[in-house]
Amino acid sequence: MQREIHTPEGMRDVYGSECRKKKMLLGRLSSVFHTFGYEDIETPVIEYFDVFSREVGTIPSRELYKFFDRNGDTLALRPDFTPSIARAVSMYFHDTRTPIRLCCQGKTFINRSSYQGRLDESTQLGAECLGDGSAAADAEQIALGVQALQAAGLKEFQFSIGEINYFKALVDEAGLDEEKELALRKRISHKNHFGVEELLDTCELPQKLREAFRVFPQLFGGREILARAKSMTDNPAALASVARLEEIYEVLKLYGVEQYVSFDLSMLSKYRYYTGIIFQGFTYGVGEPIVKGGRYDHLLEHFGTAMPAVGFALVMEDLLNALDRQNIDVRLPDRKHIIVYDRERLADALALAAEKRAEGIHCSCIERNMQVSVTEYEEIAKKNGADISFKNRRKYGNREKQISDICPGERTACKVHPGDV
Repeated sequence: MQREIHTPEGMRDVYGSECRKKKMLLGRLSSVFHTFGYEDIETPVIEYFDVFSREVGTIPSRELYKFFDRNGDTLALRPDFTPSIARAVSMYFHDTRTPIRLCCQGKTFINRSSYQGRLDESTQLGAECLGDGSAAADAEQIALGVQALQAAGLKEFQFSIGEINYFKALVDEAGLDEEKELALRKRISHKNHFGVEELLDTCELPQKLREAFRVFPQLFGGREILARAKSMTDNPAALASVARLEEIYEVLKLYGVEQYVSFDLSMLSKYRYYTGIIFQGFTYGVGEPIVKGGRYDHLLEHFGTAMPAVGFALVMEDLLNALDRQNIDVRLPDRKHIIVYDRERLADALALAAEKRAEGIHCSCIERNMQVSVTEYEEIAKKNGADISFKNRRKYGNREKQISDICPGERTACKVHPGDV
């Protein structure tokens, strides 16, 4: 089979009802963001490589799609929106004195070393609040994420909240070098208890600090985990990070979303630009978080602007998979109609189509192929969740026929008109 008709590894085509559901959900969730005062922004899919360099703290260079322009500059496809938004804000909003709320949507690309069922190309919907370093801004992001998932139709999901500064404070106190910090970060994130024990055996640490690292992978659960985290250390910076989480939780209670929240101090993101709270949203049916976010107060400094910021991204493919596997219908509001006509009836078909479109109905006209039966056309309409009319030379009476709506389990009566209508 010809290679040209296939997509590259890690990419796929999206069409039909899946594409319609995806676009509809993007519009619905964007509307939720707008109700919180977030304004749309678009940034290029292609950026200079330096926007996503190691110094910025994004993914490793080997996971970027890189290429050269005609001037020899290295370019990259964006792996996530946050550095691009930080660059744009530094350029256009650097003198703004009030918080900036922006939302964006589009494709992101990660050149994964192993496929493992994950696509290299994904569609993300993101929200960023810049210029506000408060706990209230952190809580707003989580509450916005909760309301977005509710608007999508999910009922069972959970947001896990961590705080990178708790880990950093203990690492600084221990005096670990970068290599050991990275190794410890990875093992704690994977909740690898034995790996943590093995690494600690190579370090000279006070007993209390050693014990804190040893139980780090167990620091997840309800609000009681925060009390346990405070009991493990006297480090002022670590205690301040826990106090921040407690403050965020109190604001989340004001939003009425605390039931969707748990804590996980062992959650340590691979994105090194995070400086405080980090959070992820999980649900059934997908093995990866469908929402990822956190605070990145120093990222904009790489682009010449000092400004605190917090944001998150929602991965649309994972959200759609979760909805499908949880058997949650995505209601598509549009109505569809197909008109099958004989050539002599083109004028009548176009007149009827104009009426349907004026009513907001998606209407398409098909010149009749005499090799295709009426029943086959009706099946085509049924498959596409559409009503159907016929404009033929021969005249028949009208009849009612049940055609399945595009949403499973719901049926709608539609008139099939094989003749004048």
